Amino acid sequence: MNKLFFKLLIAVITFLQPVIATSQDTFSITAVDLATGYVGSAGASCIAGSIILSDVHPGRGVIHTQAYYLASNQGYARNLMNIGLSPQQIIDSVVLHDAQNNPTIRQYGITDNISGGRTAGYTGVNCTNYKNHMLGTTFTVQGNILLGQQILDSMFSRFMNTNGTFADKLMAALQGAKVPGADTRCLQWNKSTISAFIRVAKPTDPQFGPYWLDLNVNNTPTNKDPIDSLQVLYNNWVNTGISNNQNIFPETFTLYQNYPNPFNPSTIISFDIANRTNVKVSVFDIIGREVAIIVDNITFHQGRYTVEFNAADLPSGVYICKIQTDEFTDTKKMILLK
Repeated sequence: MNKLFFKLLIAVITFLQPVIATSQDTFSITAVDLATGYVGSAGASCIAGSIILSDVHPGRGVIHTQAYYLASNQGYARNLMNIGLSPQQIIDSVVLHDAQNNPTIRQYGITDNISGGRTAGYTGVNCTNYKNHMLGTTFTVQGNILLGQQILDSMFSRFMNTNGTFADKLMAALQGAKVPGADTRCLQWNKSTISAFIRVAKPTDPQFGPYWLDLNVNNTPTNKDPIDSLQVLYNNWVNTGISNNQNIFPETFTLYQNYPNPFNPSTIISFDIANRTNVKVSVFDIIGREVAIIVDNITFHQGRYTVEFNAADLPSGVYICKIQTDEFTDTKKMILLK
């Protein structure tokens, strides 16, 4: 890339970033799976809404900006990944162009799937102790306000040594940090954190979601650990393929258009549930025969849900996705092209 062009581009991106209020976030992991092209993000904190730090780029990588998180710094880093910079280049630039000119209180972890995987991390000297980051070939682990190095060591080891899928390894990494006071602010309640999340995006997922896996425990009462709550959601997702972002509370029922459409052979179906109800989601061919049942009269609570529909066994054609609840019915046309 021409150096003068790069400097001008950085100047424009810097100028466009707003300065947004800060918050504090604790431990997380960014990762990619070179075999599948999936990218993953997981973390937890003793504040509500730790998912704010997760910046997923389907087919490319993951950026985590944490420790006095600034939306402006995260947006700046996102733009740099979008124009093709490496994780280390992104960190070097976001440190240099910190929106508040105070990079020593920040922490970053970035992973992409280029050239066999690239990783980079940064832990400012003025982050709250205990703080550190660790780099694997295809993942980073980082944290601050920690009980100690053992939290990061456990996350690193769990991700490396867990058998199972890429998503299983991310969930295991979080379980490695489920220690009372992992975020020392939560030691008073004898729990690790207050909020936790896990995300995995397929290369074909939309830039801003919905993602293949997107689970979020946005807050928990003092007697519950969010990593336990997240594990329950994860187990349900493994068994049903249904992902629920608990940070969304729709007031109306909605069946969204599947994405992508046309598709081959799989597509993502999303729907909003306004209140606790039984839900059935099924697929019909053009002459009205039911050819697949995606959700079979399962009770859902309020939330936004996504599920992957695989039509590998169906011929090309027009299909109808239908949702039925106790008080709502809707359909969407889907096109399978093989």
